Amino acid sequence: MDWLFQFPEFFRLNTTAVDRAVRSFAVEAEGFLNAVKGGLSSLVNAVLLFLRFIPWPLFLLLVALLGWRARRSLRSGVLYAALIAAIGFVGLWRMMLVTLSVVLASVMIALIIGIPIGILISGSDRANKMLRPVLDAMQTMPVFVYLIPALLLFGTGNASGVIATVIYAVVPVIRLTSLGIRQVDKEVVEAARAFGSTRWQTLFKVQIPQAKATIMAGVNQTLMMAMSMVVTTSMIGVRGLGMEVLNAVNRIEIGRGLVAGSCVVVLAVVLDRVTQGISPGKGANRPNGDGGQAHDSPSK
Repeated sequence: MDWLFQFPEFFRLNTTAVDRAVRSFAVEAEGFLNAVKGGLSSLVNAVLLFLRFIPWPLFLLLVALLGWRARRSLRSGVLYAALIAAIGFVGLWRMMLVTLSVVLASVMIALIIGIPIGILISGSDRANKMLRPVLDAMQTMPVFVYLIPALLLFGTGNASGVIATVIYAVVPVIRLTSLGIRQVDKEVVEAARAFGSTRWQTLFKVQIPQAKATIMAGVNQTLMMAMSMVVTTSMIGVRGLGMEVLNAVNRIEIGRGLVAGSCVVVLAVVLDRVTQGISPGKGANRPNGDGGQAHDSPSK
């Protein structure tokens, strides 16, 4: 009766062929992959160069102004600037800029990819049903899984980290862009078309402006998911605050790990509050508050 409790060996899936195929592709497409890697690295370096070009007093002033603009509160602006300044006081200012450059580059790419996809699938129930399982799988897949193909195809460094972060963080902006457009009041859309607006005019002058709040919620969640990859991507050579945390873990330095981890939290909180505050609120759709897990059901 042992066969009832021990699963048959011959049913096991052999992944050797998949590994060989990916490795073969990496060799055959080496030129293309190197070009992509160079482009991504150049983007991160350009963002980092821009951030380092800003003097730290001006940087803190900009943070305070963004905080004031987002929360309509001078106290909030000063608090956010003080939190960012605290990162410098513990000696991790340069590491913070490196982390911020990788996160911002990843989010830019995720938005460039995600918003157009969300717009395209917003007008098709079939496309939504086809893409929904893919998005669910992307969002529930363990984040470490994304490191394997990125590392194999692009090696260690910022490019691999950006690729893994984009794949993981692009889902919310796709979901919420589609959801926001689909939830625009049908009477408003019909009124625009009754006045002679074309499909594209209705989309860009009516639906997208009405869906700005929901789209911005997707941008915010994409940014937060990119921040959640900071420590994970340090395992494949991405420097910054995540590397500080990883080094502290490897050397069992509790104090260093707590300081670096707290800096990651502070940076994430400030980015979250600022992007939430600049979201349009009046006269715009709002997400259902489901953390990007909405299934794009149109309003009725």
